[in-house]
Amino acid sequence: MSVHTHKKGIRALGVSESFAKGISRRSVLAGVVMRADMVLDGFSFSSAKVGGMDATQRILELYRNLDRSDVNVILLNGCIISWYNVIDINYLFEETGIPVICVTYEDSEGLERYFRELFPGDGESRIEIYHRNGPRNPLRLNTGHMIFVRFLGVNQNDTIGILNKFTLQEQFQSL
Repeated sequence: MSVHTHKKGIRALGVSESFAKGISRRSVLAGVVMRADMVLDGFSFSSAKVGGMDATQRILELYRNLDRSDVNVILLNGCIISWYNVIDINYLFEETGIPVICVTYEDSEGLERYFRELFPGDGESRIEIYHRNGPRNPLRLNTGHMIFVRFLGVNQNDTIGILNKFTLQEQFQSL
């Protein structure tokens, strides 16, 4: 699928989450529909179980509650949220038909060890989804920031174009 990154009005559903580690049992998920011209165009909320395996379903819930046919891409702040609650981006894409871009900001060796140690009952199923999501690709934005991205339903050039459209912050130089 090609997303027309040159259009001003393309819309992204950006999803982020928040919880207090060690205190919260549920994480608040916020979904915001934003146009590329930075006009806020809708929002929805949900919650996921901290340490659970329901993040994918809760993001689908966010999307479906919006009842929007004009969302062009789903942007995720990480594919693992709410204390190791793994998002299945393949299932998300299959269910919505909308490209999914998952962004992280640091390289890592992976999380398999933590899945096994912290979740002996279902660590392997978490690892399976984690691997099915595919590798992270290092990409440099126009701002100069290096990010690590998984994307599905969209090619790398369109992914870079989309992320540059929705990124406002310029890189600051150290003195």
